[in-house]
Amino acid sequence: MKTSSKILKGLIFFFAGLTFLSLFFIIFFILIKGVPHLAPSLFSFKYTSENLSMMPAIINTLIMVLLALLAAVPLGILTAIYLVEYANQKSKIVNMVRITADTLSGIPSIVYGLFGMLFFVIYLKWNMSILAGAMTVSIMILPLIMRSTEEALIAIPQSLRDASYGLGAGKVRTILKIVIPSAMPGILAGVILGIGRIIGETAALIYTSGTVAEVPSKLIGEASGGRTLALHMYALSSEGINVDQAYATGVILLVVVLIINFLSTKLAKKLGKDNIDE
Repeated sequence: MKTSSKILKGLIFFFAGLTFLSLFFIIFFILIKGVPHLAPSLFSFKYTSENLSMMPAIINTLIMVLLALLAAVPLGILTAIYLVEYANQKSKIVNMVRITADTLSGIPSIVYGLFGMLFFVIYLKWNMSILAGAMTVSIMILPLIMRSTEEALIAIPQSLRDASYGLGAGKVRTILKIVIPSAMPGILAGVILGIGRIIGETAALIYTSGTVAEVPSKLIGEASGGRTLALHMYALSSEGINVDQAYATGVILLVVVLIINFLSTKLAKKLGKDNIDE
């Protein structure tokens, strides 16, 4: 038993180190390739074939993230609250919803893109637009946010709810004041994963938001499409003549993701600490 424990511990350290080295190599490679090619022209507000500015893509990415989160986060959290706090856990419908959410999480993003093109772009006549792309990726991240929120709510001890009921609080007040604040770090973790998936998405957005390198003046209709940072990097690299600028875009994309993860982690720790203090 002692020997097997040492072998298992060694394997854990080996694969953890391998994972860390792989991540470090990817980050180091992107920085080495991209940092030397960062130039002020890449941050011009207007994209041209000469400056290859990524600023419109950065703005489009922020708009896309905001719109998708506005659609997916409330619906995902409210659905999870219903499944955990109100629904009959032995109901076949509840089990079907959970299985469906898990299944949707594993569907390739290009399938979502085709659905978004057929429904939002063609059927609703939104054309290739920022809103069509945002609604498509919101459907993609909805199961992720719902399931992560559900797991966070399930992890809250029932004794906290019973104590709140014992003090005279109703179910809604208990959920709002006790359950959700206690589960906030877990809920936020799901939102962080959803943001990461939105930022890195390309396949679904090619069919729904388009690859126009401009900041759209409206959300739907004609001339309302726009590329995100990931799409901008894909477009530059696929052309084959602007690979250096694609690496530079990758650096900015990496920085954006790291900043979001850092701020979200700090926020989750603060919320958890405030909840403990209360």
